Order: sequence, then structure tokens, then C-alpha cells
Amino acid sequence: MIDIKHRTSGTVLASIDADSLVGADLRDMRLDGADLSGADLSGARLDFSDLNGADLSGASLCGAQLIGAHLIDTNLTGSNLARARAGSDRPALAPVLRGATLDRANLEGIDLRNAEVRDAKLEEANLAFADLRGTDFSNSNLCHVTAHKALFIQANLREADLYGADLRDCHLNDANMVRASLHDADLTSALSGGFTVVNLANLEGADLRNARFTNASVQDVNFRNANLSGADFSGAVLGGAILRGANVAGANFKDVELASVTMEFANFSKALNAVIPSYKRNLR
Repeated sequence: MIDIKHRTSGTVLASIDADSLVGADLRDMRLDGADLSGADLSGARLDFSDLNGADLSGASLCGAQLIGAHLIDTNLTGSNLARARAGSDRPALAPVLRGATLDRANLEGIDLRNAEVRDAKLEEANLAFADLRGTDFSNSNLCHVTAHKALFIQANLREADLYGADLRDCHLNDANMVRASLHDADLTSALSGGFTVVNLANLEGADLRNARFTNASVQDVNFRNANLSGADFSGAVLGGAILRGANVAGANFKDVELASVTMEFANFSKALNAVIPSYKRNLR
């Protein structure tokens, strides 16, 4: 018999008739504030359970199911959620991790489609190969995350902090990154022949200082009023991109075709290697 207790009061929230929580059926349970720190919940069923304010720091949830689970303000620091199944095509069935702490958590290969992860902390988390389509990370801290080949398609990263993030080979198509910080972020490719895709994303007012977009596909992206100083776009495809009012001082545009790029009110006099078509040279 395993007793799951409240992390502060010690009150028994649930008694599980088993010797282990591995693969346990904990669906639809009220486990708010539970102390599950360091617990092995690998393969456990936690669908639609309430784990708000629980301590799951250092816990193993590898391969667990968390569809519809509530993890508001939950501590998941250093936890292992690799290949966990939590996301859904239907936002109403996706988990809620608003305000959760996932610093240094392993989320490799996790399915978090349409999850609500607003105001969360994911500093140095591993999001490699994660399915984050439609996930709401608005105003979250994703500094120094590793997210090789993650799918951020239509994700909401509005005002999120991705300082120093490793986003190589990611798909950020149609993502909302308005006023997000990607200062020093790496959006290049980890492998020869690979590339990062940012097509149709909204980066209006974003901080992209020293970000690296080498060979990335950045078509039809809105960079209006973004800070692109020191950014490296060498070899990138920028067709249809909007750089209106952007700061491009020191930005590298080597081998970039600028014919279809909107450049009004962007001062290219201090940009590097920018070959500006003659009919655009007098644009303000």
C-alpha cells in the first residue's frame, strides 16, 4: 500500500493498493498539493487528475499519460517527462501547466499539443523532438532550452523569453512571437542539409539581437520594429518578409535575396553584406 500525502500538511490524499506507482492508474484523482517528489510514475495514467501545486520535482513521468491533467503551479523541476502523452488535437482535452516550474526538466519527445503553459518556468529544459503544436507558452521563461527538431507550429510564444535557446532544425511556422526575446538564440541547423523553418511567424517587436538564422527558411515573417542588430541571416530565405522599421545594424545578409522583402523605415546603412535592389535604395 502506498499513501500519497499532502506536501505540507501530511494529510493522506490517496492510498494506492500497489507496491509501486509505475504504470499506476491515477486517473481523475484529486492530488492537489501532493508530495510526489522523486516518485517513479513511469507509464502512469494521470489523465484528468488534479495535481495543482503538487511537488513532482525529480519525479519520473517517462511515458506517462497526462491528457486533461491540471498542473497549475506544480513543481516539476528536474523531472523526466520524456515521451509523455499529454497533448490533444482538442484544446479542451490538453493539460494545463499554467505557472508550473519545469526548470531542467526532460521533455524530450513529449506530446504537449495545445497545452496551456503560460507564465511557466522552463529554463534549461530539454524539448528536443517535442510536439508543441498550438501550445501556449506566452510570457514563459524558456531561457537556454534545448529544442532540436521540436514542432512549435502555431505555438503562442508571445512575450516569452527564449534567450540563448537552441532551436536548431525547429519548425516555428505561423508561431506568435510578438515581443518575444530570442537574444542569442540559435536557429541554424545541427546537421548538414537540415534547416530551421520560421515561415509565416509573427516576430513584431521581438528582441533578436545576435540571433542566428543561417540557412533558415524565414519566408513571409513579420519582423516589423524588431531588434535584429547583430543577427546572422546569411544564406537564409527571406522572401516576403517584413522588416519595416526593424533595427538591422550589424545584421548579416550575405547571400540573401532582398527583392521581395519589405524594407521601409529599416536603416540598412549599417547592415552587413546587404545587396539592395536599385529600386529600393531610396526607401526610408
